[in-house]
Amino acid sequence: MKLVSYFNNEEDRLGFLIEDKVYDLGNLDPSLPTNMEFFLHAWDEMYGLANHYYEELKADNLPRAKFQLLSDLQLLAPVPKPTSCRDGYAFRQHVAAARRNRKVPMIEEFDQYPIFYFTNHNAIQGPGEILCMPDHFQKLDFELEVAVVLCGKARNITAAEADHYIGGYMIMNDMSARTLQMEEMLLNLGPAKGKDFSTVIGPILVTPDELEAFKVPAKEGHTGNNYDLKMRCWVNGKLVSEGNMKDMDWTFAEIIERCAYGADILPGDVIGSGTVGTGCFLELNGTGKLNDPNYPEQWLQAGDEVVMEIDGLGKLVNTIVKEDSEFSILKLKKNVG
Repeated sequence: MKLVSYFNNEEDRLGFLIEDKVYDLGNLDPSLPTNMEFFLHAWDEMYGLANHYYEELKADNLPRAKFQLLSDLQLLAPVPKPTSCRDGYAFRQHVAAARRNRKVPMIEEFDQYPIFYFTNHNAIQGPGEILCMPDHFQKLDFELEVAVVLCGKARNITAAEADHYIGGYMIMNDMSARTLQMEEMLLNLGPAKGKDFSTVIGPILVTPDELEAFKVPAKEGHTGNNYDLKMRCWVNGKLVSEGNMKDMDWTFAEIIERCAYGADILPGDVIGSGTVGTGCFLELNGTGKLNDPNYPEQWLQAGDEVVMEIDGLGKLVNTIVKEDSEFSILKLKKNVG
C-alpha cells in the first residue's frame, strides 16, 4: 500500500494513494482507521482489511469511491505524530568518507555493531517549508536517508524477527545545523541543537510488499531485508547526491534489534538509516577540499529548494525559509576569548 497523511477539517486524515488520487480510509469503511496513529496501533487487526480495499481500488472495482487529487491536499508527514524518532548510522561509505576528510582513521567499532541516536520526534514534518533560525544557517545541511516506521510493540527481539515490525518505508531528510552540532559534540554529547529543529519524512509511506521487486540480499554477515532503491537529491535543480539503499551495511532489522534490547519499541517509532554516501554537504565539501584546498563550500540558504527522490518511495520537496528573528544562541556563549 501507498499511504499519505493530510490535513482536512482541522485534523489529520489517512488516505490510500493510487496514481494521483487519494482515497480517505474512513470514507471507504467506517471500521478502517482514520489516521496513521490509529492504523499503526491496530496494524495486525486492520492491515488485511485495508489492503483488501487498496487492491479493489487499484483494480478499479470501486468506481463510485470518492477521492481527492493529491495536488489539492495539504500533505503532512506520513507519520505526523511519531512516538519517538531515532536515526542510525548504517552506510559505511558515508562514515569512512567523513573520517577520511577529517584525516582520522576509520573507526573499527562501525563494523562491530549498529548505533543510533534519539532526535526530536516533535520536530517531524512533511513536504513544504522548513523554518530555520539564524544560527541554523551557520552551515545548514540536508541529509539524504531512508526511514521506517514500526507497527508493533516488542522487546528483546532478534534481527531475524525484526522486519516483521516494519510497517513501511519513507524518504527522510535529517536536517542539520553543522556549527551548532559540531560545537556541542566537542563535549561528547549531542547532536541535540544541531538536529532538533526539523526532521522531514515523506511524502508517502510505502508498505514492504510494494518493494518486493527491489529486494536484494543483505551484505555478507548481515541479517534482514535490503532493497535496490536509487537515492537522489537536488538543490535548486542541481543534482548534488546519488546513492542506493542497497549499500546499507547495517540493515534496519539489525538496527531494530539493538533498539529493542532491554527497551520497548512501539507502534509509531520512526527510525532513519543515517546518511547515504555523498548524501550531505558536510561530506561533499570535505571531499572537495581534500582534492582542492580552494574548493568553494556549499550550504543551504534561505529560499533553496531541496528535492529528494528514492525509487518506489516518491519525491520529497521542501523549501528553506528564514524565521523572522535575529535571535542567536551562538551569541550567548560565555567565557569566550
